[in-house]
Amino acid sequence: MKLGVVGLPNVGKSTLFNAITKAGAESANYPFCTIEPNVGVVDVYDERLVELAKLYNTNKIIPAQIEFVDIAGLVKGASEGAGLGNKFLSHIREVDAIVHVVRCFQNEKIIHVEGSVDPLRDIETINLELIFSDMDTVTKRIDKIRKIVHGGSADIATQKEYELLNKILEVLKEGKSARILNFNQEEKKMVDSFFLITTKPVIYVANTSDTLDDFQKDNIKKIEELASKENAEVISLCAKTEEELVNMDPEDREMFKSELGIDLSGLDKLIQASYHLLGLISFITAGEKEVRAWTIKKGTLAPQAAGKIHTDFERGFIRADVVKYSDLITLRDYNLCREKGKIISAGKDYAVQDGDIIVFKFNV
Repeated sequence: MKLGVVGLPNVGKSTLFNAITKAGAESANYPFCTIEPNVGVVDVYDERLVELAKLYNTNKIIPAQIEFVDIAGLVKGASEGAGLGNKFLSHIREVDAIVHVVRCFQNEKIIHVEGSVDPLRDIETINLELIFSDMDTVTKRIDKIRKIVHGGSADIATQKEYELLNKILEVLKEGKSARILNFNQEEKKMVDSFFLITTKPVIYVANTSDTLDDFQKDNIKKIEELASKENAEVISLCAKTEEELVNMDPEDREMFKSELGIDLSGLDKLIQASYHLLGLISFITAGEKEVRAWTIKKGTLAPQAAGKIHTDFERGFIRADVVKYSDLITLRDYNLCREKGKIISAGKDYAVQDGDIIVFKFNV
């Protein structure tokens, strides 16, 4: 999973990136500090893997991973090349979802490119640039096939594509992101081939100070109201505090978190939000050699889940022996789970569930 961290210059993008990846991306108080995107890969902590490693007496744990990309700050006019717009737009097309950092705190010492703090205005600035970029993409595609459609020589697929493109264009012209549309499965396949930006899922990160005042609370509420219309996620955190936490000793970190009333780290919040937003779950393979988590879409069938491990597993899929994590941890023995009837033999139509521990049987 690849998440692009975006936002206006000086809203706390790189600070948050440093906190969640410990990658040391440069962070400074001037626009366009980030020119080339910084990339950091983080492990998705999963307590289930730790417990299974104890059960199987193995030290090798391979968790799921998320790649975070800290993308250059965007400014008004980026869709026409202003600032680092062209670079920004090319990088953002490559991610699975967008983490849009929005500044909610006031601090005269930290420059704001617009001269004041207004989260909804800032969101609109970036969203409009993304919309303008998509309008350009969609218009060019429409122009390419218009003659074929109007000439009566278009096949059914081209006709449907033309209709879908115009449907998307109408929404974009209204200043709305294409993700507000509900696409059926056939349309989703076509939309994926358009490589649009505004169809990407979004997590809005309300970057606050360590103490919330009424101004910040009001802004968070506004962001949540906007997100509900876009099927987006919202989390709030203090990027500066998160950065301080990752540099502390574990004992001091837990004490500081307790004093501030922080239950989940910013990274944990982002992971939870991204899994929910993208409809992701994890299944597990476990044994003496290693315990490993594999990330898949909710609803993935057993053969396709097997294909995540190796294409041969999917091609030669026979069945999957599946035991629930809770059953294995309770009984503490795989063979005992079999004796108690806790292991099911799943066929090709089995939809893998979160936390399933699976042994795949295949033949190639």
